[in-house]
Amino acid sequence: MAYLLLLVGFVLLIKGADLFVDGSSNIARLLRVPPILIGLTIVAFGTSSPEATVSIIAAMEGSSDVSLGNVIGSNIFNLTLVVGIAAIIFPLKVENETIRKEIPFTLLAGGALLVVINDIFLQDHSNNLITRSDGLIFLLFLSVFMYYVIEVALKSRQDSQTEAIPDEIKWGKNIGLTILGLAGIVFGGELVVSNGTEIAYAVGMSETLVGLTIIAIGTSLPELVTSITAALKKQSDIALGNIVGSNIFNILFVLGASSVITPLSVSSKVGIDVVIMLLLTILLLVFSRTNFRVGKREGSVLAIFYVIYLVYIILRN
Repeated sequence: MAYLLLLVGFVLLIKGADLFVDGSSNIARLLRVPPILIGLTIVAFGTSSPEATVSIIAAMEGSSDVSLGNVIGSNIFNLTLVVGIAAIIFPLKVENETIRKEIPFTLLAGGALLVVINDIFLQDHSNNLITRSDGLIFLLFLSVFMYYVIEVALKSRQDSQTEAIPDEIKWGKNIGLTILGLAGIVFGGELVVSNGTEIAYAVGMSETLVGLTIIAIGTSLPELVTSITAALKKQSDIALGNIVGSNIFNILFVLGASSVITPLSVSSKVGIDVVIMLLLTILLLVFSRTNFRVGKREGSVLAIFYVIYLVYIILRN
């Protein structure tokens, strides 16, 4: 039964992502804002819903390792395999604002996470902890990012008031498509995670390894499917905006909300994973500066890095 539900989950993910990309890209046209801003907000928040659900539930149940590992593992998966596969399918165009502001903001969020999880090293505490006050700081950072996105959106809207919108693009239809697609993504992601985890335990995988691989990959499937679908539709702005936005939401919203609910204890091993995440973000920034796009070659390198990371955590655990 678990295998059948896993298959149903994949079908819902794929069809949901297809509807979600169509609906959200048309909403961007109706709002007269660049598609990347929709990718950074509506699409990113929507595809981060599984991470938020899993991490918040894990925090409430006292499983802080699952909550933190899910976010970091998902972000690494997004930076490597999601960007990599999407770029291999169709080279991702990178806007100047993404290079100058959005990817650096992702680095800022990752750097802030590295600081708050190093209490033992920085403050001579007995253990590392993401406290409620740390979580509130993350949520404040998120509000600054949202202010920036809204300001850019309003400016872009003023600059594109003359663009003609085809009559067949209607508000009601596209809002409906976006909501329906999001429901498919979230429900499909939940089926994939729960049944994939059940299958993994049945074949003898350890709980730690399941958390770092199955749960992290499973909750990132919406980003993967949405970005691949956007790449196939040549909506590269949405593909890259989805990934950058999801990583920002994962750190600032998911960990912020989780730690406000209950402080999260941090394993000493996690620091290495956060450093790897930061290095991969820098690598994406470097790749983005080459002709303002991430091409097939860069995508292949990023995908290979994920395979190397996967082997590393399997051997480490």
